[in-house]
Amino acid sequence: MLIDLRSDTVTKPSAEMREVMAQANVGDDVYGEDPTINALEERVAALFGKEAGLFTPTGSMANQLGIRLLVNPGEELLAEEDAHIVRAELGAGAAHGGITTRTWYANRGMLDAQAPLKMARPNAGPYLVSTKAIAVEDTHNFGGGTVQDIGQIAALHAGAQELGLALHLDGARIWNAHIATGTPLVEYGKYFETISVCLSKGLGAPIGSVLISTTEQIQRARVWRKRLGGGMRQVGILGAAGHFALDNNIARLAEDHQKAQILAEQIYSALPSAVDPKHVQSNIVGLSLAESHLTAADLAAAAKKSGVLIGALGPRYARLVTHLDVTIEQAREAAEIISTIVRER
Repeated sequence: MLIDLRSDTVTKPSAEMREVMAQANVGDDVYGEDPTINALEERVAALFGKEAGLFTPTGSMANQLGIRLLVNPGEELLAEEDAHIVRAELGAGAAHGGITTRTWYANRGMLDAQAPLKMARPNAGPYLVSTKAIAVEDTHNFGGGTVQDIGQIAALHAGAQELGLALHLDGARIWNAHIATGTPLVEYGKYFETISVCLSKGLGAPIGSVLISTTEQIQRARVWRKRLGGGMRQVGILGAAGHFALDNNIARLAEDHQKAQILAEQIYSALPSAVDPKHVQSNIVGLSLAESHLTAADLAAAAKKSGVLIGALGPRYARLVTHLDVTIEQAREAAEIISTIVRER
């Protein structure tokens, strides 16, 4: 049996989750008549202290709806250069919303509030593009699962308020940040006008994200969701999986963080330049192979032959992601396999 560490998106719904899905009370969500989805949207919004939520099929759609609410065509969004919104959503902000983007660099994606605040150019007049919003990603995927410091988030919010800028949180893995730091979810909700959260990564639902904001903004987002083809019918079957995930799979994320530490510490012992275990804060382990003879593709191919799937995300960068479908024992086995490969090469 392969140990799949490519992403936490590969999780499959458990038998218990499937049973809940089969029994879901459903209705036509385009008409606002799916009770399970309505309850899920209200529930997620309440967790973060927001007024309303909107279920979307993907995290990318939730992000794009969120920034579209804050930034009009021809206006500017600021984001870290390796942010998912910038790198992995295929230019959707420009393609669908006419949004222009500028980026800043941050080591491992760690937020320094002053970086985007110094870049921002609000009310730039008729000849220059005006900044309207700043996006933050927590945890930071391509930064190796970096958990953002809540103090920096608060400082960014204060500065953004002074400049008249809005903030969007790509919180696909905000649940991991919450478990890693103990920061209440409602604390994150205080600082962002729009927030997207994912149910189909660490929480194990088969599909779905939720965008949360004010009631007025979510009403606008509902129109845009339909416009982009995201209006769904008896989607409560998926909403039930989201409820199950929230009921059962938030606290257990600590186990995934433990598995990531097992991987990081074992690989560090074999190739110290690949990863610093102190930087592994959540369920993602990023491996730098700059000082190895291996490329990321070489490592992925060798690991696959030994029964472990990993992600090669760059010529010399590989990613391992732990999740609920990988046991502690499998994490130890994978750590031994990968360590042996990097040590022998």
